[in-house]
Amino acid sequence: MTTLRMELGKNSYDIIIERGSLKKAGEYLNLARRVLIVTDEGVPPEYANTLAQQCKVPVTVTVKEGEGSKSLQVLEMLLRSMLGAGFSRGDAVAAVGGGVVGDLAGFAAASYMRGIDFYNIPTTLLSEVDSSIGGKVAVNLGDVKNIVGAFYQPKAVLIDPDTLKTLPERQLKNGLAEAVKMAACFDEEAFRRYYEEGDILSHIDDIIESSLRIKKAVVEEDEKEQGLRKMLNFGHTVGHGIESLAGMEEDRKEGLYHGECVAIGMLPMCGGEAKERLLGVLRKIGLPTKAKADADAVMAALAHDKKAAGSVVTVAKLDRIGEGYLAKTELSALAEAVKEALA
Repeated sequence: MTTLRMELGKNSYDIIIERGSLKKAGEYLNLARRVLIVTDEGVPPEYANTLAQQCKVPVTVTVKEGEGSKSLQVLEMLLRSMLGAGFSRGDAVAAVGGGVVGDLAGFAAASYMRGIDFYNIPTTLLSEVDSSIGGKVAVNLGDVKNIVGAFYQPKAVLIDPDTLKTLPERQLKNGLAEAVKMAACFDEEAFRRYYEEGDILSHIDDIIESSLRIKKAVVEEDEKEQGLRKMLNFGHTVGHGIESLAGMEEDRKEGLYHGECVAIGMLPMCGGEAKERLLGVLRKIGLPTKAKADADAVMAALAHDKKAAGSVVTVAKLDRIGEGYLAKTELSALAEAVKEALA
């Protein structure tokens, strides 16, 4: 077992990484109370059931899989579920699933009675290496991602890599995109050791821990994303624009997952040696490097991104692996980057 401590003063918490830890969650989390367990239809039900069996009063809600569940309507449904079950300030919410479930459940916990305890139990690689820690919780508003939300830190994060055994290969690759992002921006040695030189999946436990250590250090320095933490948006500016048009939604039979869009969005933000090395790793993993979408529509979606201030957007860039930096860029100047990302 590895325990990392997120040091944020009164908002500090433990990040527990241990195979088999879901089966003994009650040893690490206070489950002797009402617990709203939020999961989705894409998560094997035994994960939520395993947690529920350890709770004094479990209330399990299963939402539809996909970004469509990150809505004000679904948020209201969760809040009404807690109200109807008599939840008080002494009770808790637990997310069991990927980033969508974590964002949604975390925002419900932040909103109910002005905030109750929140536990995050990620079951996808993307959420285990990235979205489960840091306290960014939100829902979407229309086509604009994560525009309604808060910074609300969990009381604990429980990561059981055994849950990855049921994850499809494409979802593993999807999660690796966010892990590659962090190593590319902050840790050249990890980038070389885990992604360029070795068999990537044989290092999955090390990749999870390494990625969490990077993000932990960034969040501890910049909890509310005023500076350094914006670097974690590497690939997301163009990636979110692509995702809004070509993302994998429940009404689309084909599309791109979040990590795949981030992978595509990273390359136009690279220069020098970084682009060639990153391209090699993305190809090695089997992640897409181009998307099919209308350039004007992607730019329109990008302009609505919450990171934009007027005609200027702060973007994360990379010329040398391990040395990411932030740069203010006119939206008009991003048009060429968007064209580069599209097939």
